[in-house]
Amino acid sequence: MYMQSNQILNSEDHANFLRKNEKNPADYRPDIIHQALLSILDSPVNKAGRLQSVYVRTEKGVLFEVKPHVRIPSTYKRFAGIMLHLLQKLSITAVSKGEKLLHVIKNPVTQYLPLNSQRIGLSYGSEKLVKMKDYVKAIDDDTYLVFVVGAMAHGKIGTDCTDDFVASIISAAQQLRLYNLDICLILFSLNLLAVSGYPLSAACCIARICEAVEDKWNIL
Repeated sequence: MYMQSNQILNSEDHANFLRKNEKNPADYRPDIIHQALLSILDSPVNKAGRLQSVYVRTEKGVLFEVKPHVRIPSTYKRFAGIMLHLLQKLSITAVSKGEKLLHVIKNPVTQYLPLNSQRIGLSYGSEKLVKMKDYVKAIDDDTYLVFVVGAMAHGKIGTDCTDDFVASIISAAQQLRLYNLDICLILFSLNLLAVSGYPLSAACCIARICEAVEDKWNIL
């Protein structure tokens, strides 16, 4: 949803506009995606070259890929500008190499996932509460890890691209949903697991995932 001046709507700056249009401001939290992307892209897992792909899907079903080596702006205002450009032009290209750093791709996301992958969805509502480090250690070393994390303030992730749901996580806006892949991080999964007895933000969940994977792969 956009204003006439073409802005990414958020609950802080556009609350009155959203209410006038009978929308719940709490559902417009693109800042959650911003925080989640900063968390995964700045992680030792990514810096070690073990993050294969990041996929984000919006509530409206727009799917886009984020290259692991892209540098996301640290300020939300600049990030929102990039996201608006992406949704309008369908890609963000590196000036020097002409490489598409972010680009809109066709659904479903499952067609881009490795065949030999374990798809793990995190959900505070899951009855399967696990210690993430123990859970990840038990997975075969030759298996790709695909984590699906909800990036909305309220709600549940879908189970159309997961194998296991872990209970833990989700306090992040229905504006955008996040995904991650070697790790593949998808913010979205069938195995639903919970990694905490408390609702956590998407960024906090990603931090727990990274910590567990770094321990498994001995990344310091």
